[in-house]
Amino acid sequence: MPLALRADAAELLDGGRLSQAEVARNLADLARLNRLPGGTGTSVDGIRRLLDGRRTATILDAGTGCGDMPIAFARVGWDTTALDTHPDVLLVARRLTADVARIRVVEADARNLPFEDGAFDVSHCSLLVHHLDPGEAVAVLREMRRVSRHGVVINDLRRGILPFVATAVSVMAFGRTRVTRNDGLISARRAYTLGELKRLLDGAGLAVRWQSPRWMPRVVTAAAP
Repeated sequence: MPLALRADAAELLDGGRLSQAEVARNLADLARLNRLPGGTGTSVDGIRRLLDGRRTATILDAGTGCGDMPIAFARVGWDTTALDTHPDVLLVARRLTADVARIRVVEADARNLPFEDGAFDVSHCSLLVHHLDPGEAVAVLREMRRVSRHGVVINDLRRGILPFVATAVSVMAFGRTRVTRNDGLISARRAYTLGELKRLLDGAGLAVRWQSPRWMPRVVTAAAP
């Protein structure tokens, strides 16, 4: 399977044809995968790198999924605005975060964020960038940079033979639905290499300040203007 070039295959979650129950089960799988190394805990580490010791913070989580990462951020003591555009995803996120006072869930497009410049300390996204074509990805990163005082954290897969194998093993072992297994393999083929991600960050006016281990299938990048 060629991995030198980024694939343009569509994921089932992006197709808009899944039932509410299928979306909910897929999001539960993703939350389970986020508990693996390189997931939620590493995103927390990346955000802390940009906060420079600050204990309180306001976080924007773009493409929030079921809201499991904002829940983890709330446990740290951070206030999070979680956004998505998918109505079924938002329904799940609102249900799961309803009792968490530090989280608000909003419907918004990350390409045109409805927030003032510097409205948050840090903007974060997990498993979002690989869904976007390069032009869209740069537009989203620019918006995330615009609304953040300290920088942007991106948690995503990286493309390559070893990351593909590792992702395949993870989604087959922990994914309980056909959607997760299908979309996980497509995601690994749609992911950007770290070199390609750097070019996207350059285009958005961001420079890498810290990265988690680069050999992992998922890498967290903390970037600042």
